[in-house]
Amino acid sequence: MRRVPMLLLVAGIAAVFFYFSRFWYLSLWDRPGLFGWDALRPQGGLVGQWLRGTDAAPFELLVWALGCFAVLSLAQKVVDLLSKPSDK
Repeated sequence: MRRVPMLLLVAGIAAVFFYFSRFWYLSLWDRPGLFGWDALRPQGGLVGQWLRGTDAAPFELLVWALGCFAVLSLAQKVVDLLSKPSDK
């Protein structure tokens, strides 16, 4: 039973990663952005937008991949910490 919430958590994290990447192709909300925030634009690609104008802009995909790895590593540590078997 514990696997279902973890699977939903991983699916949610994957959707957020996909939205941050340049590979997002869905337009699920209108122009002003999600909840009216201009920073959450419908076409995704937020990492590229954040890096625009910096020296790291050509390395957008690498920055995105390293960020995904860091967040997934942190999520794994949290899951391991919360799912330790209880002492019986």
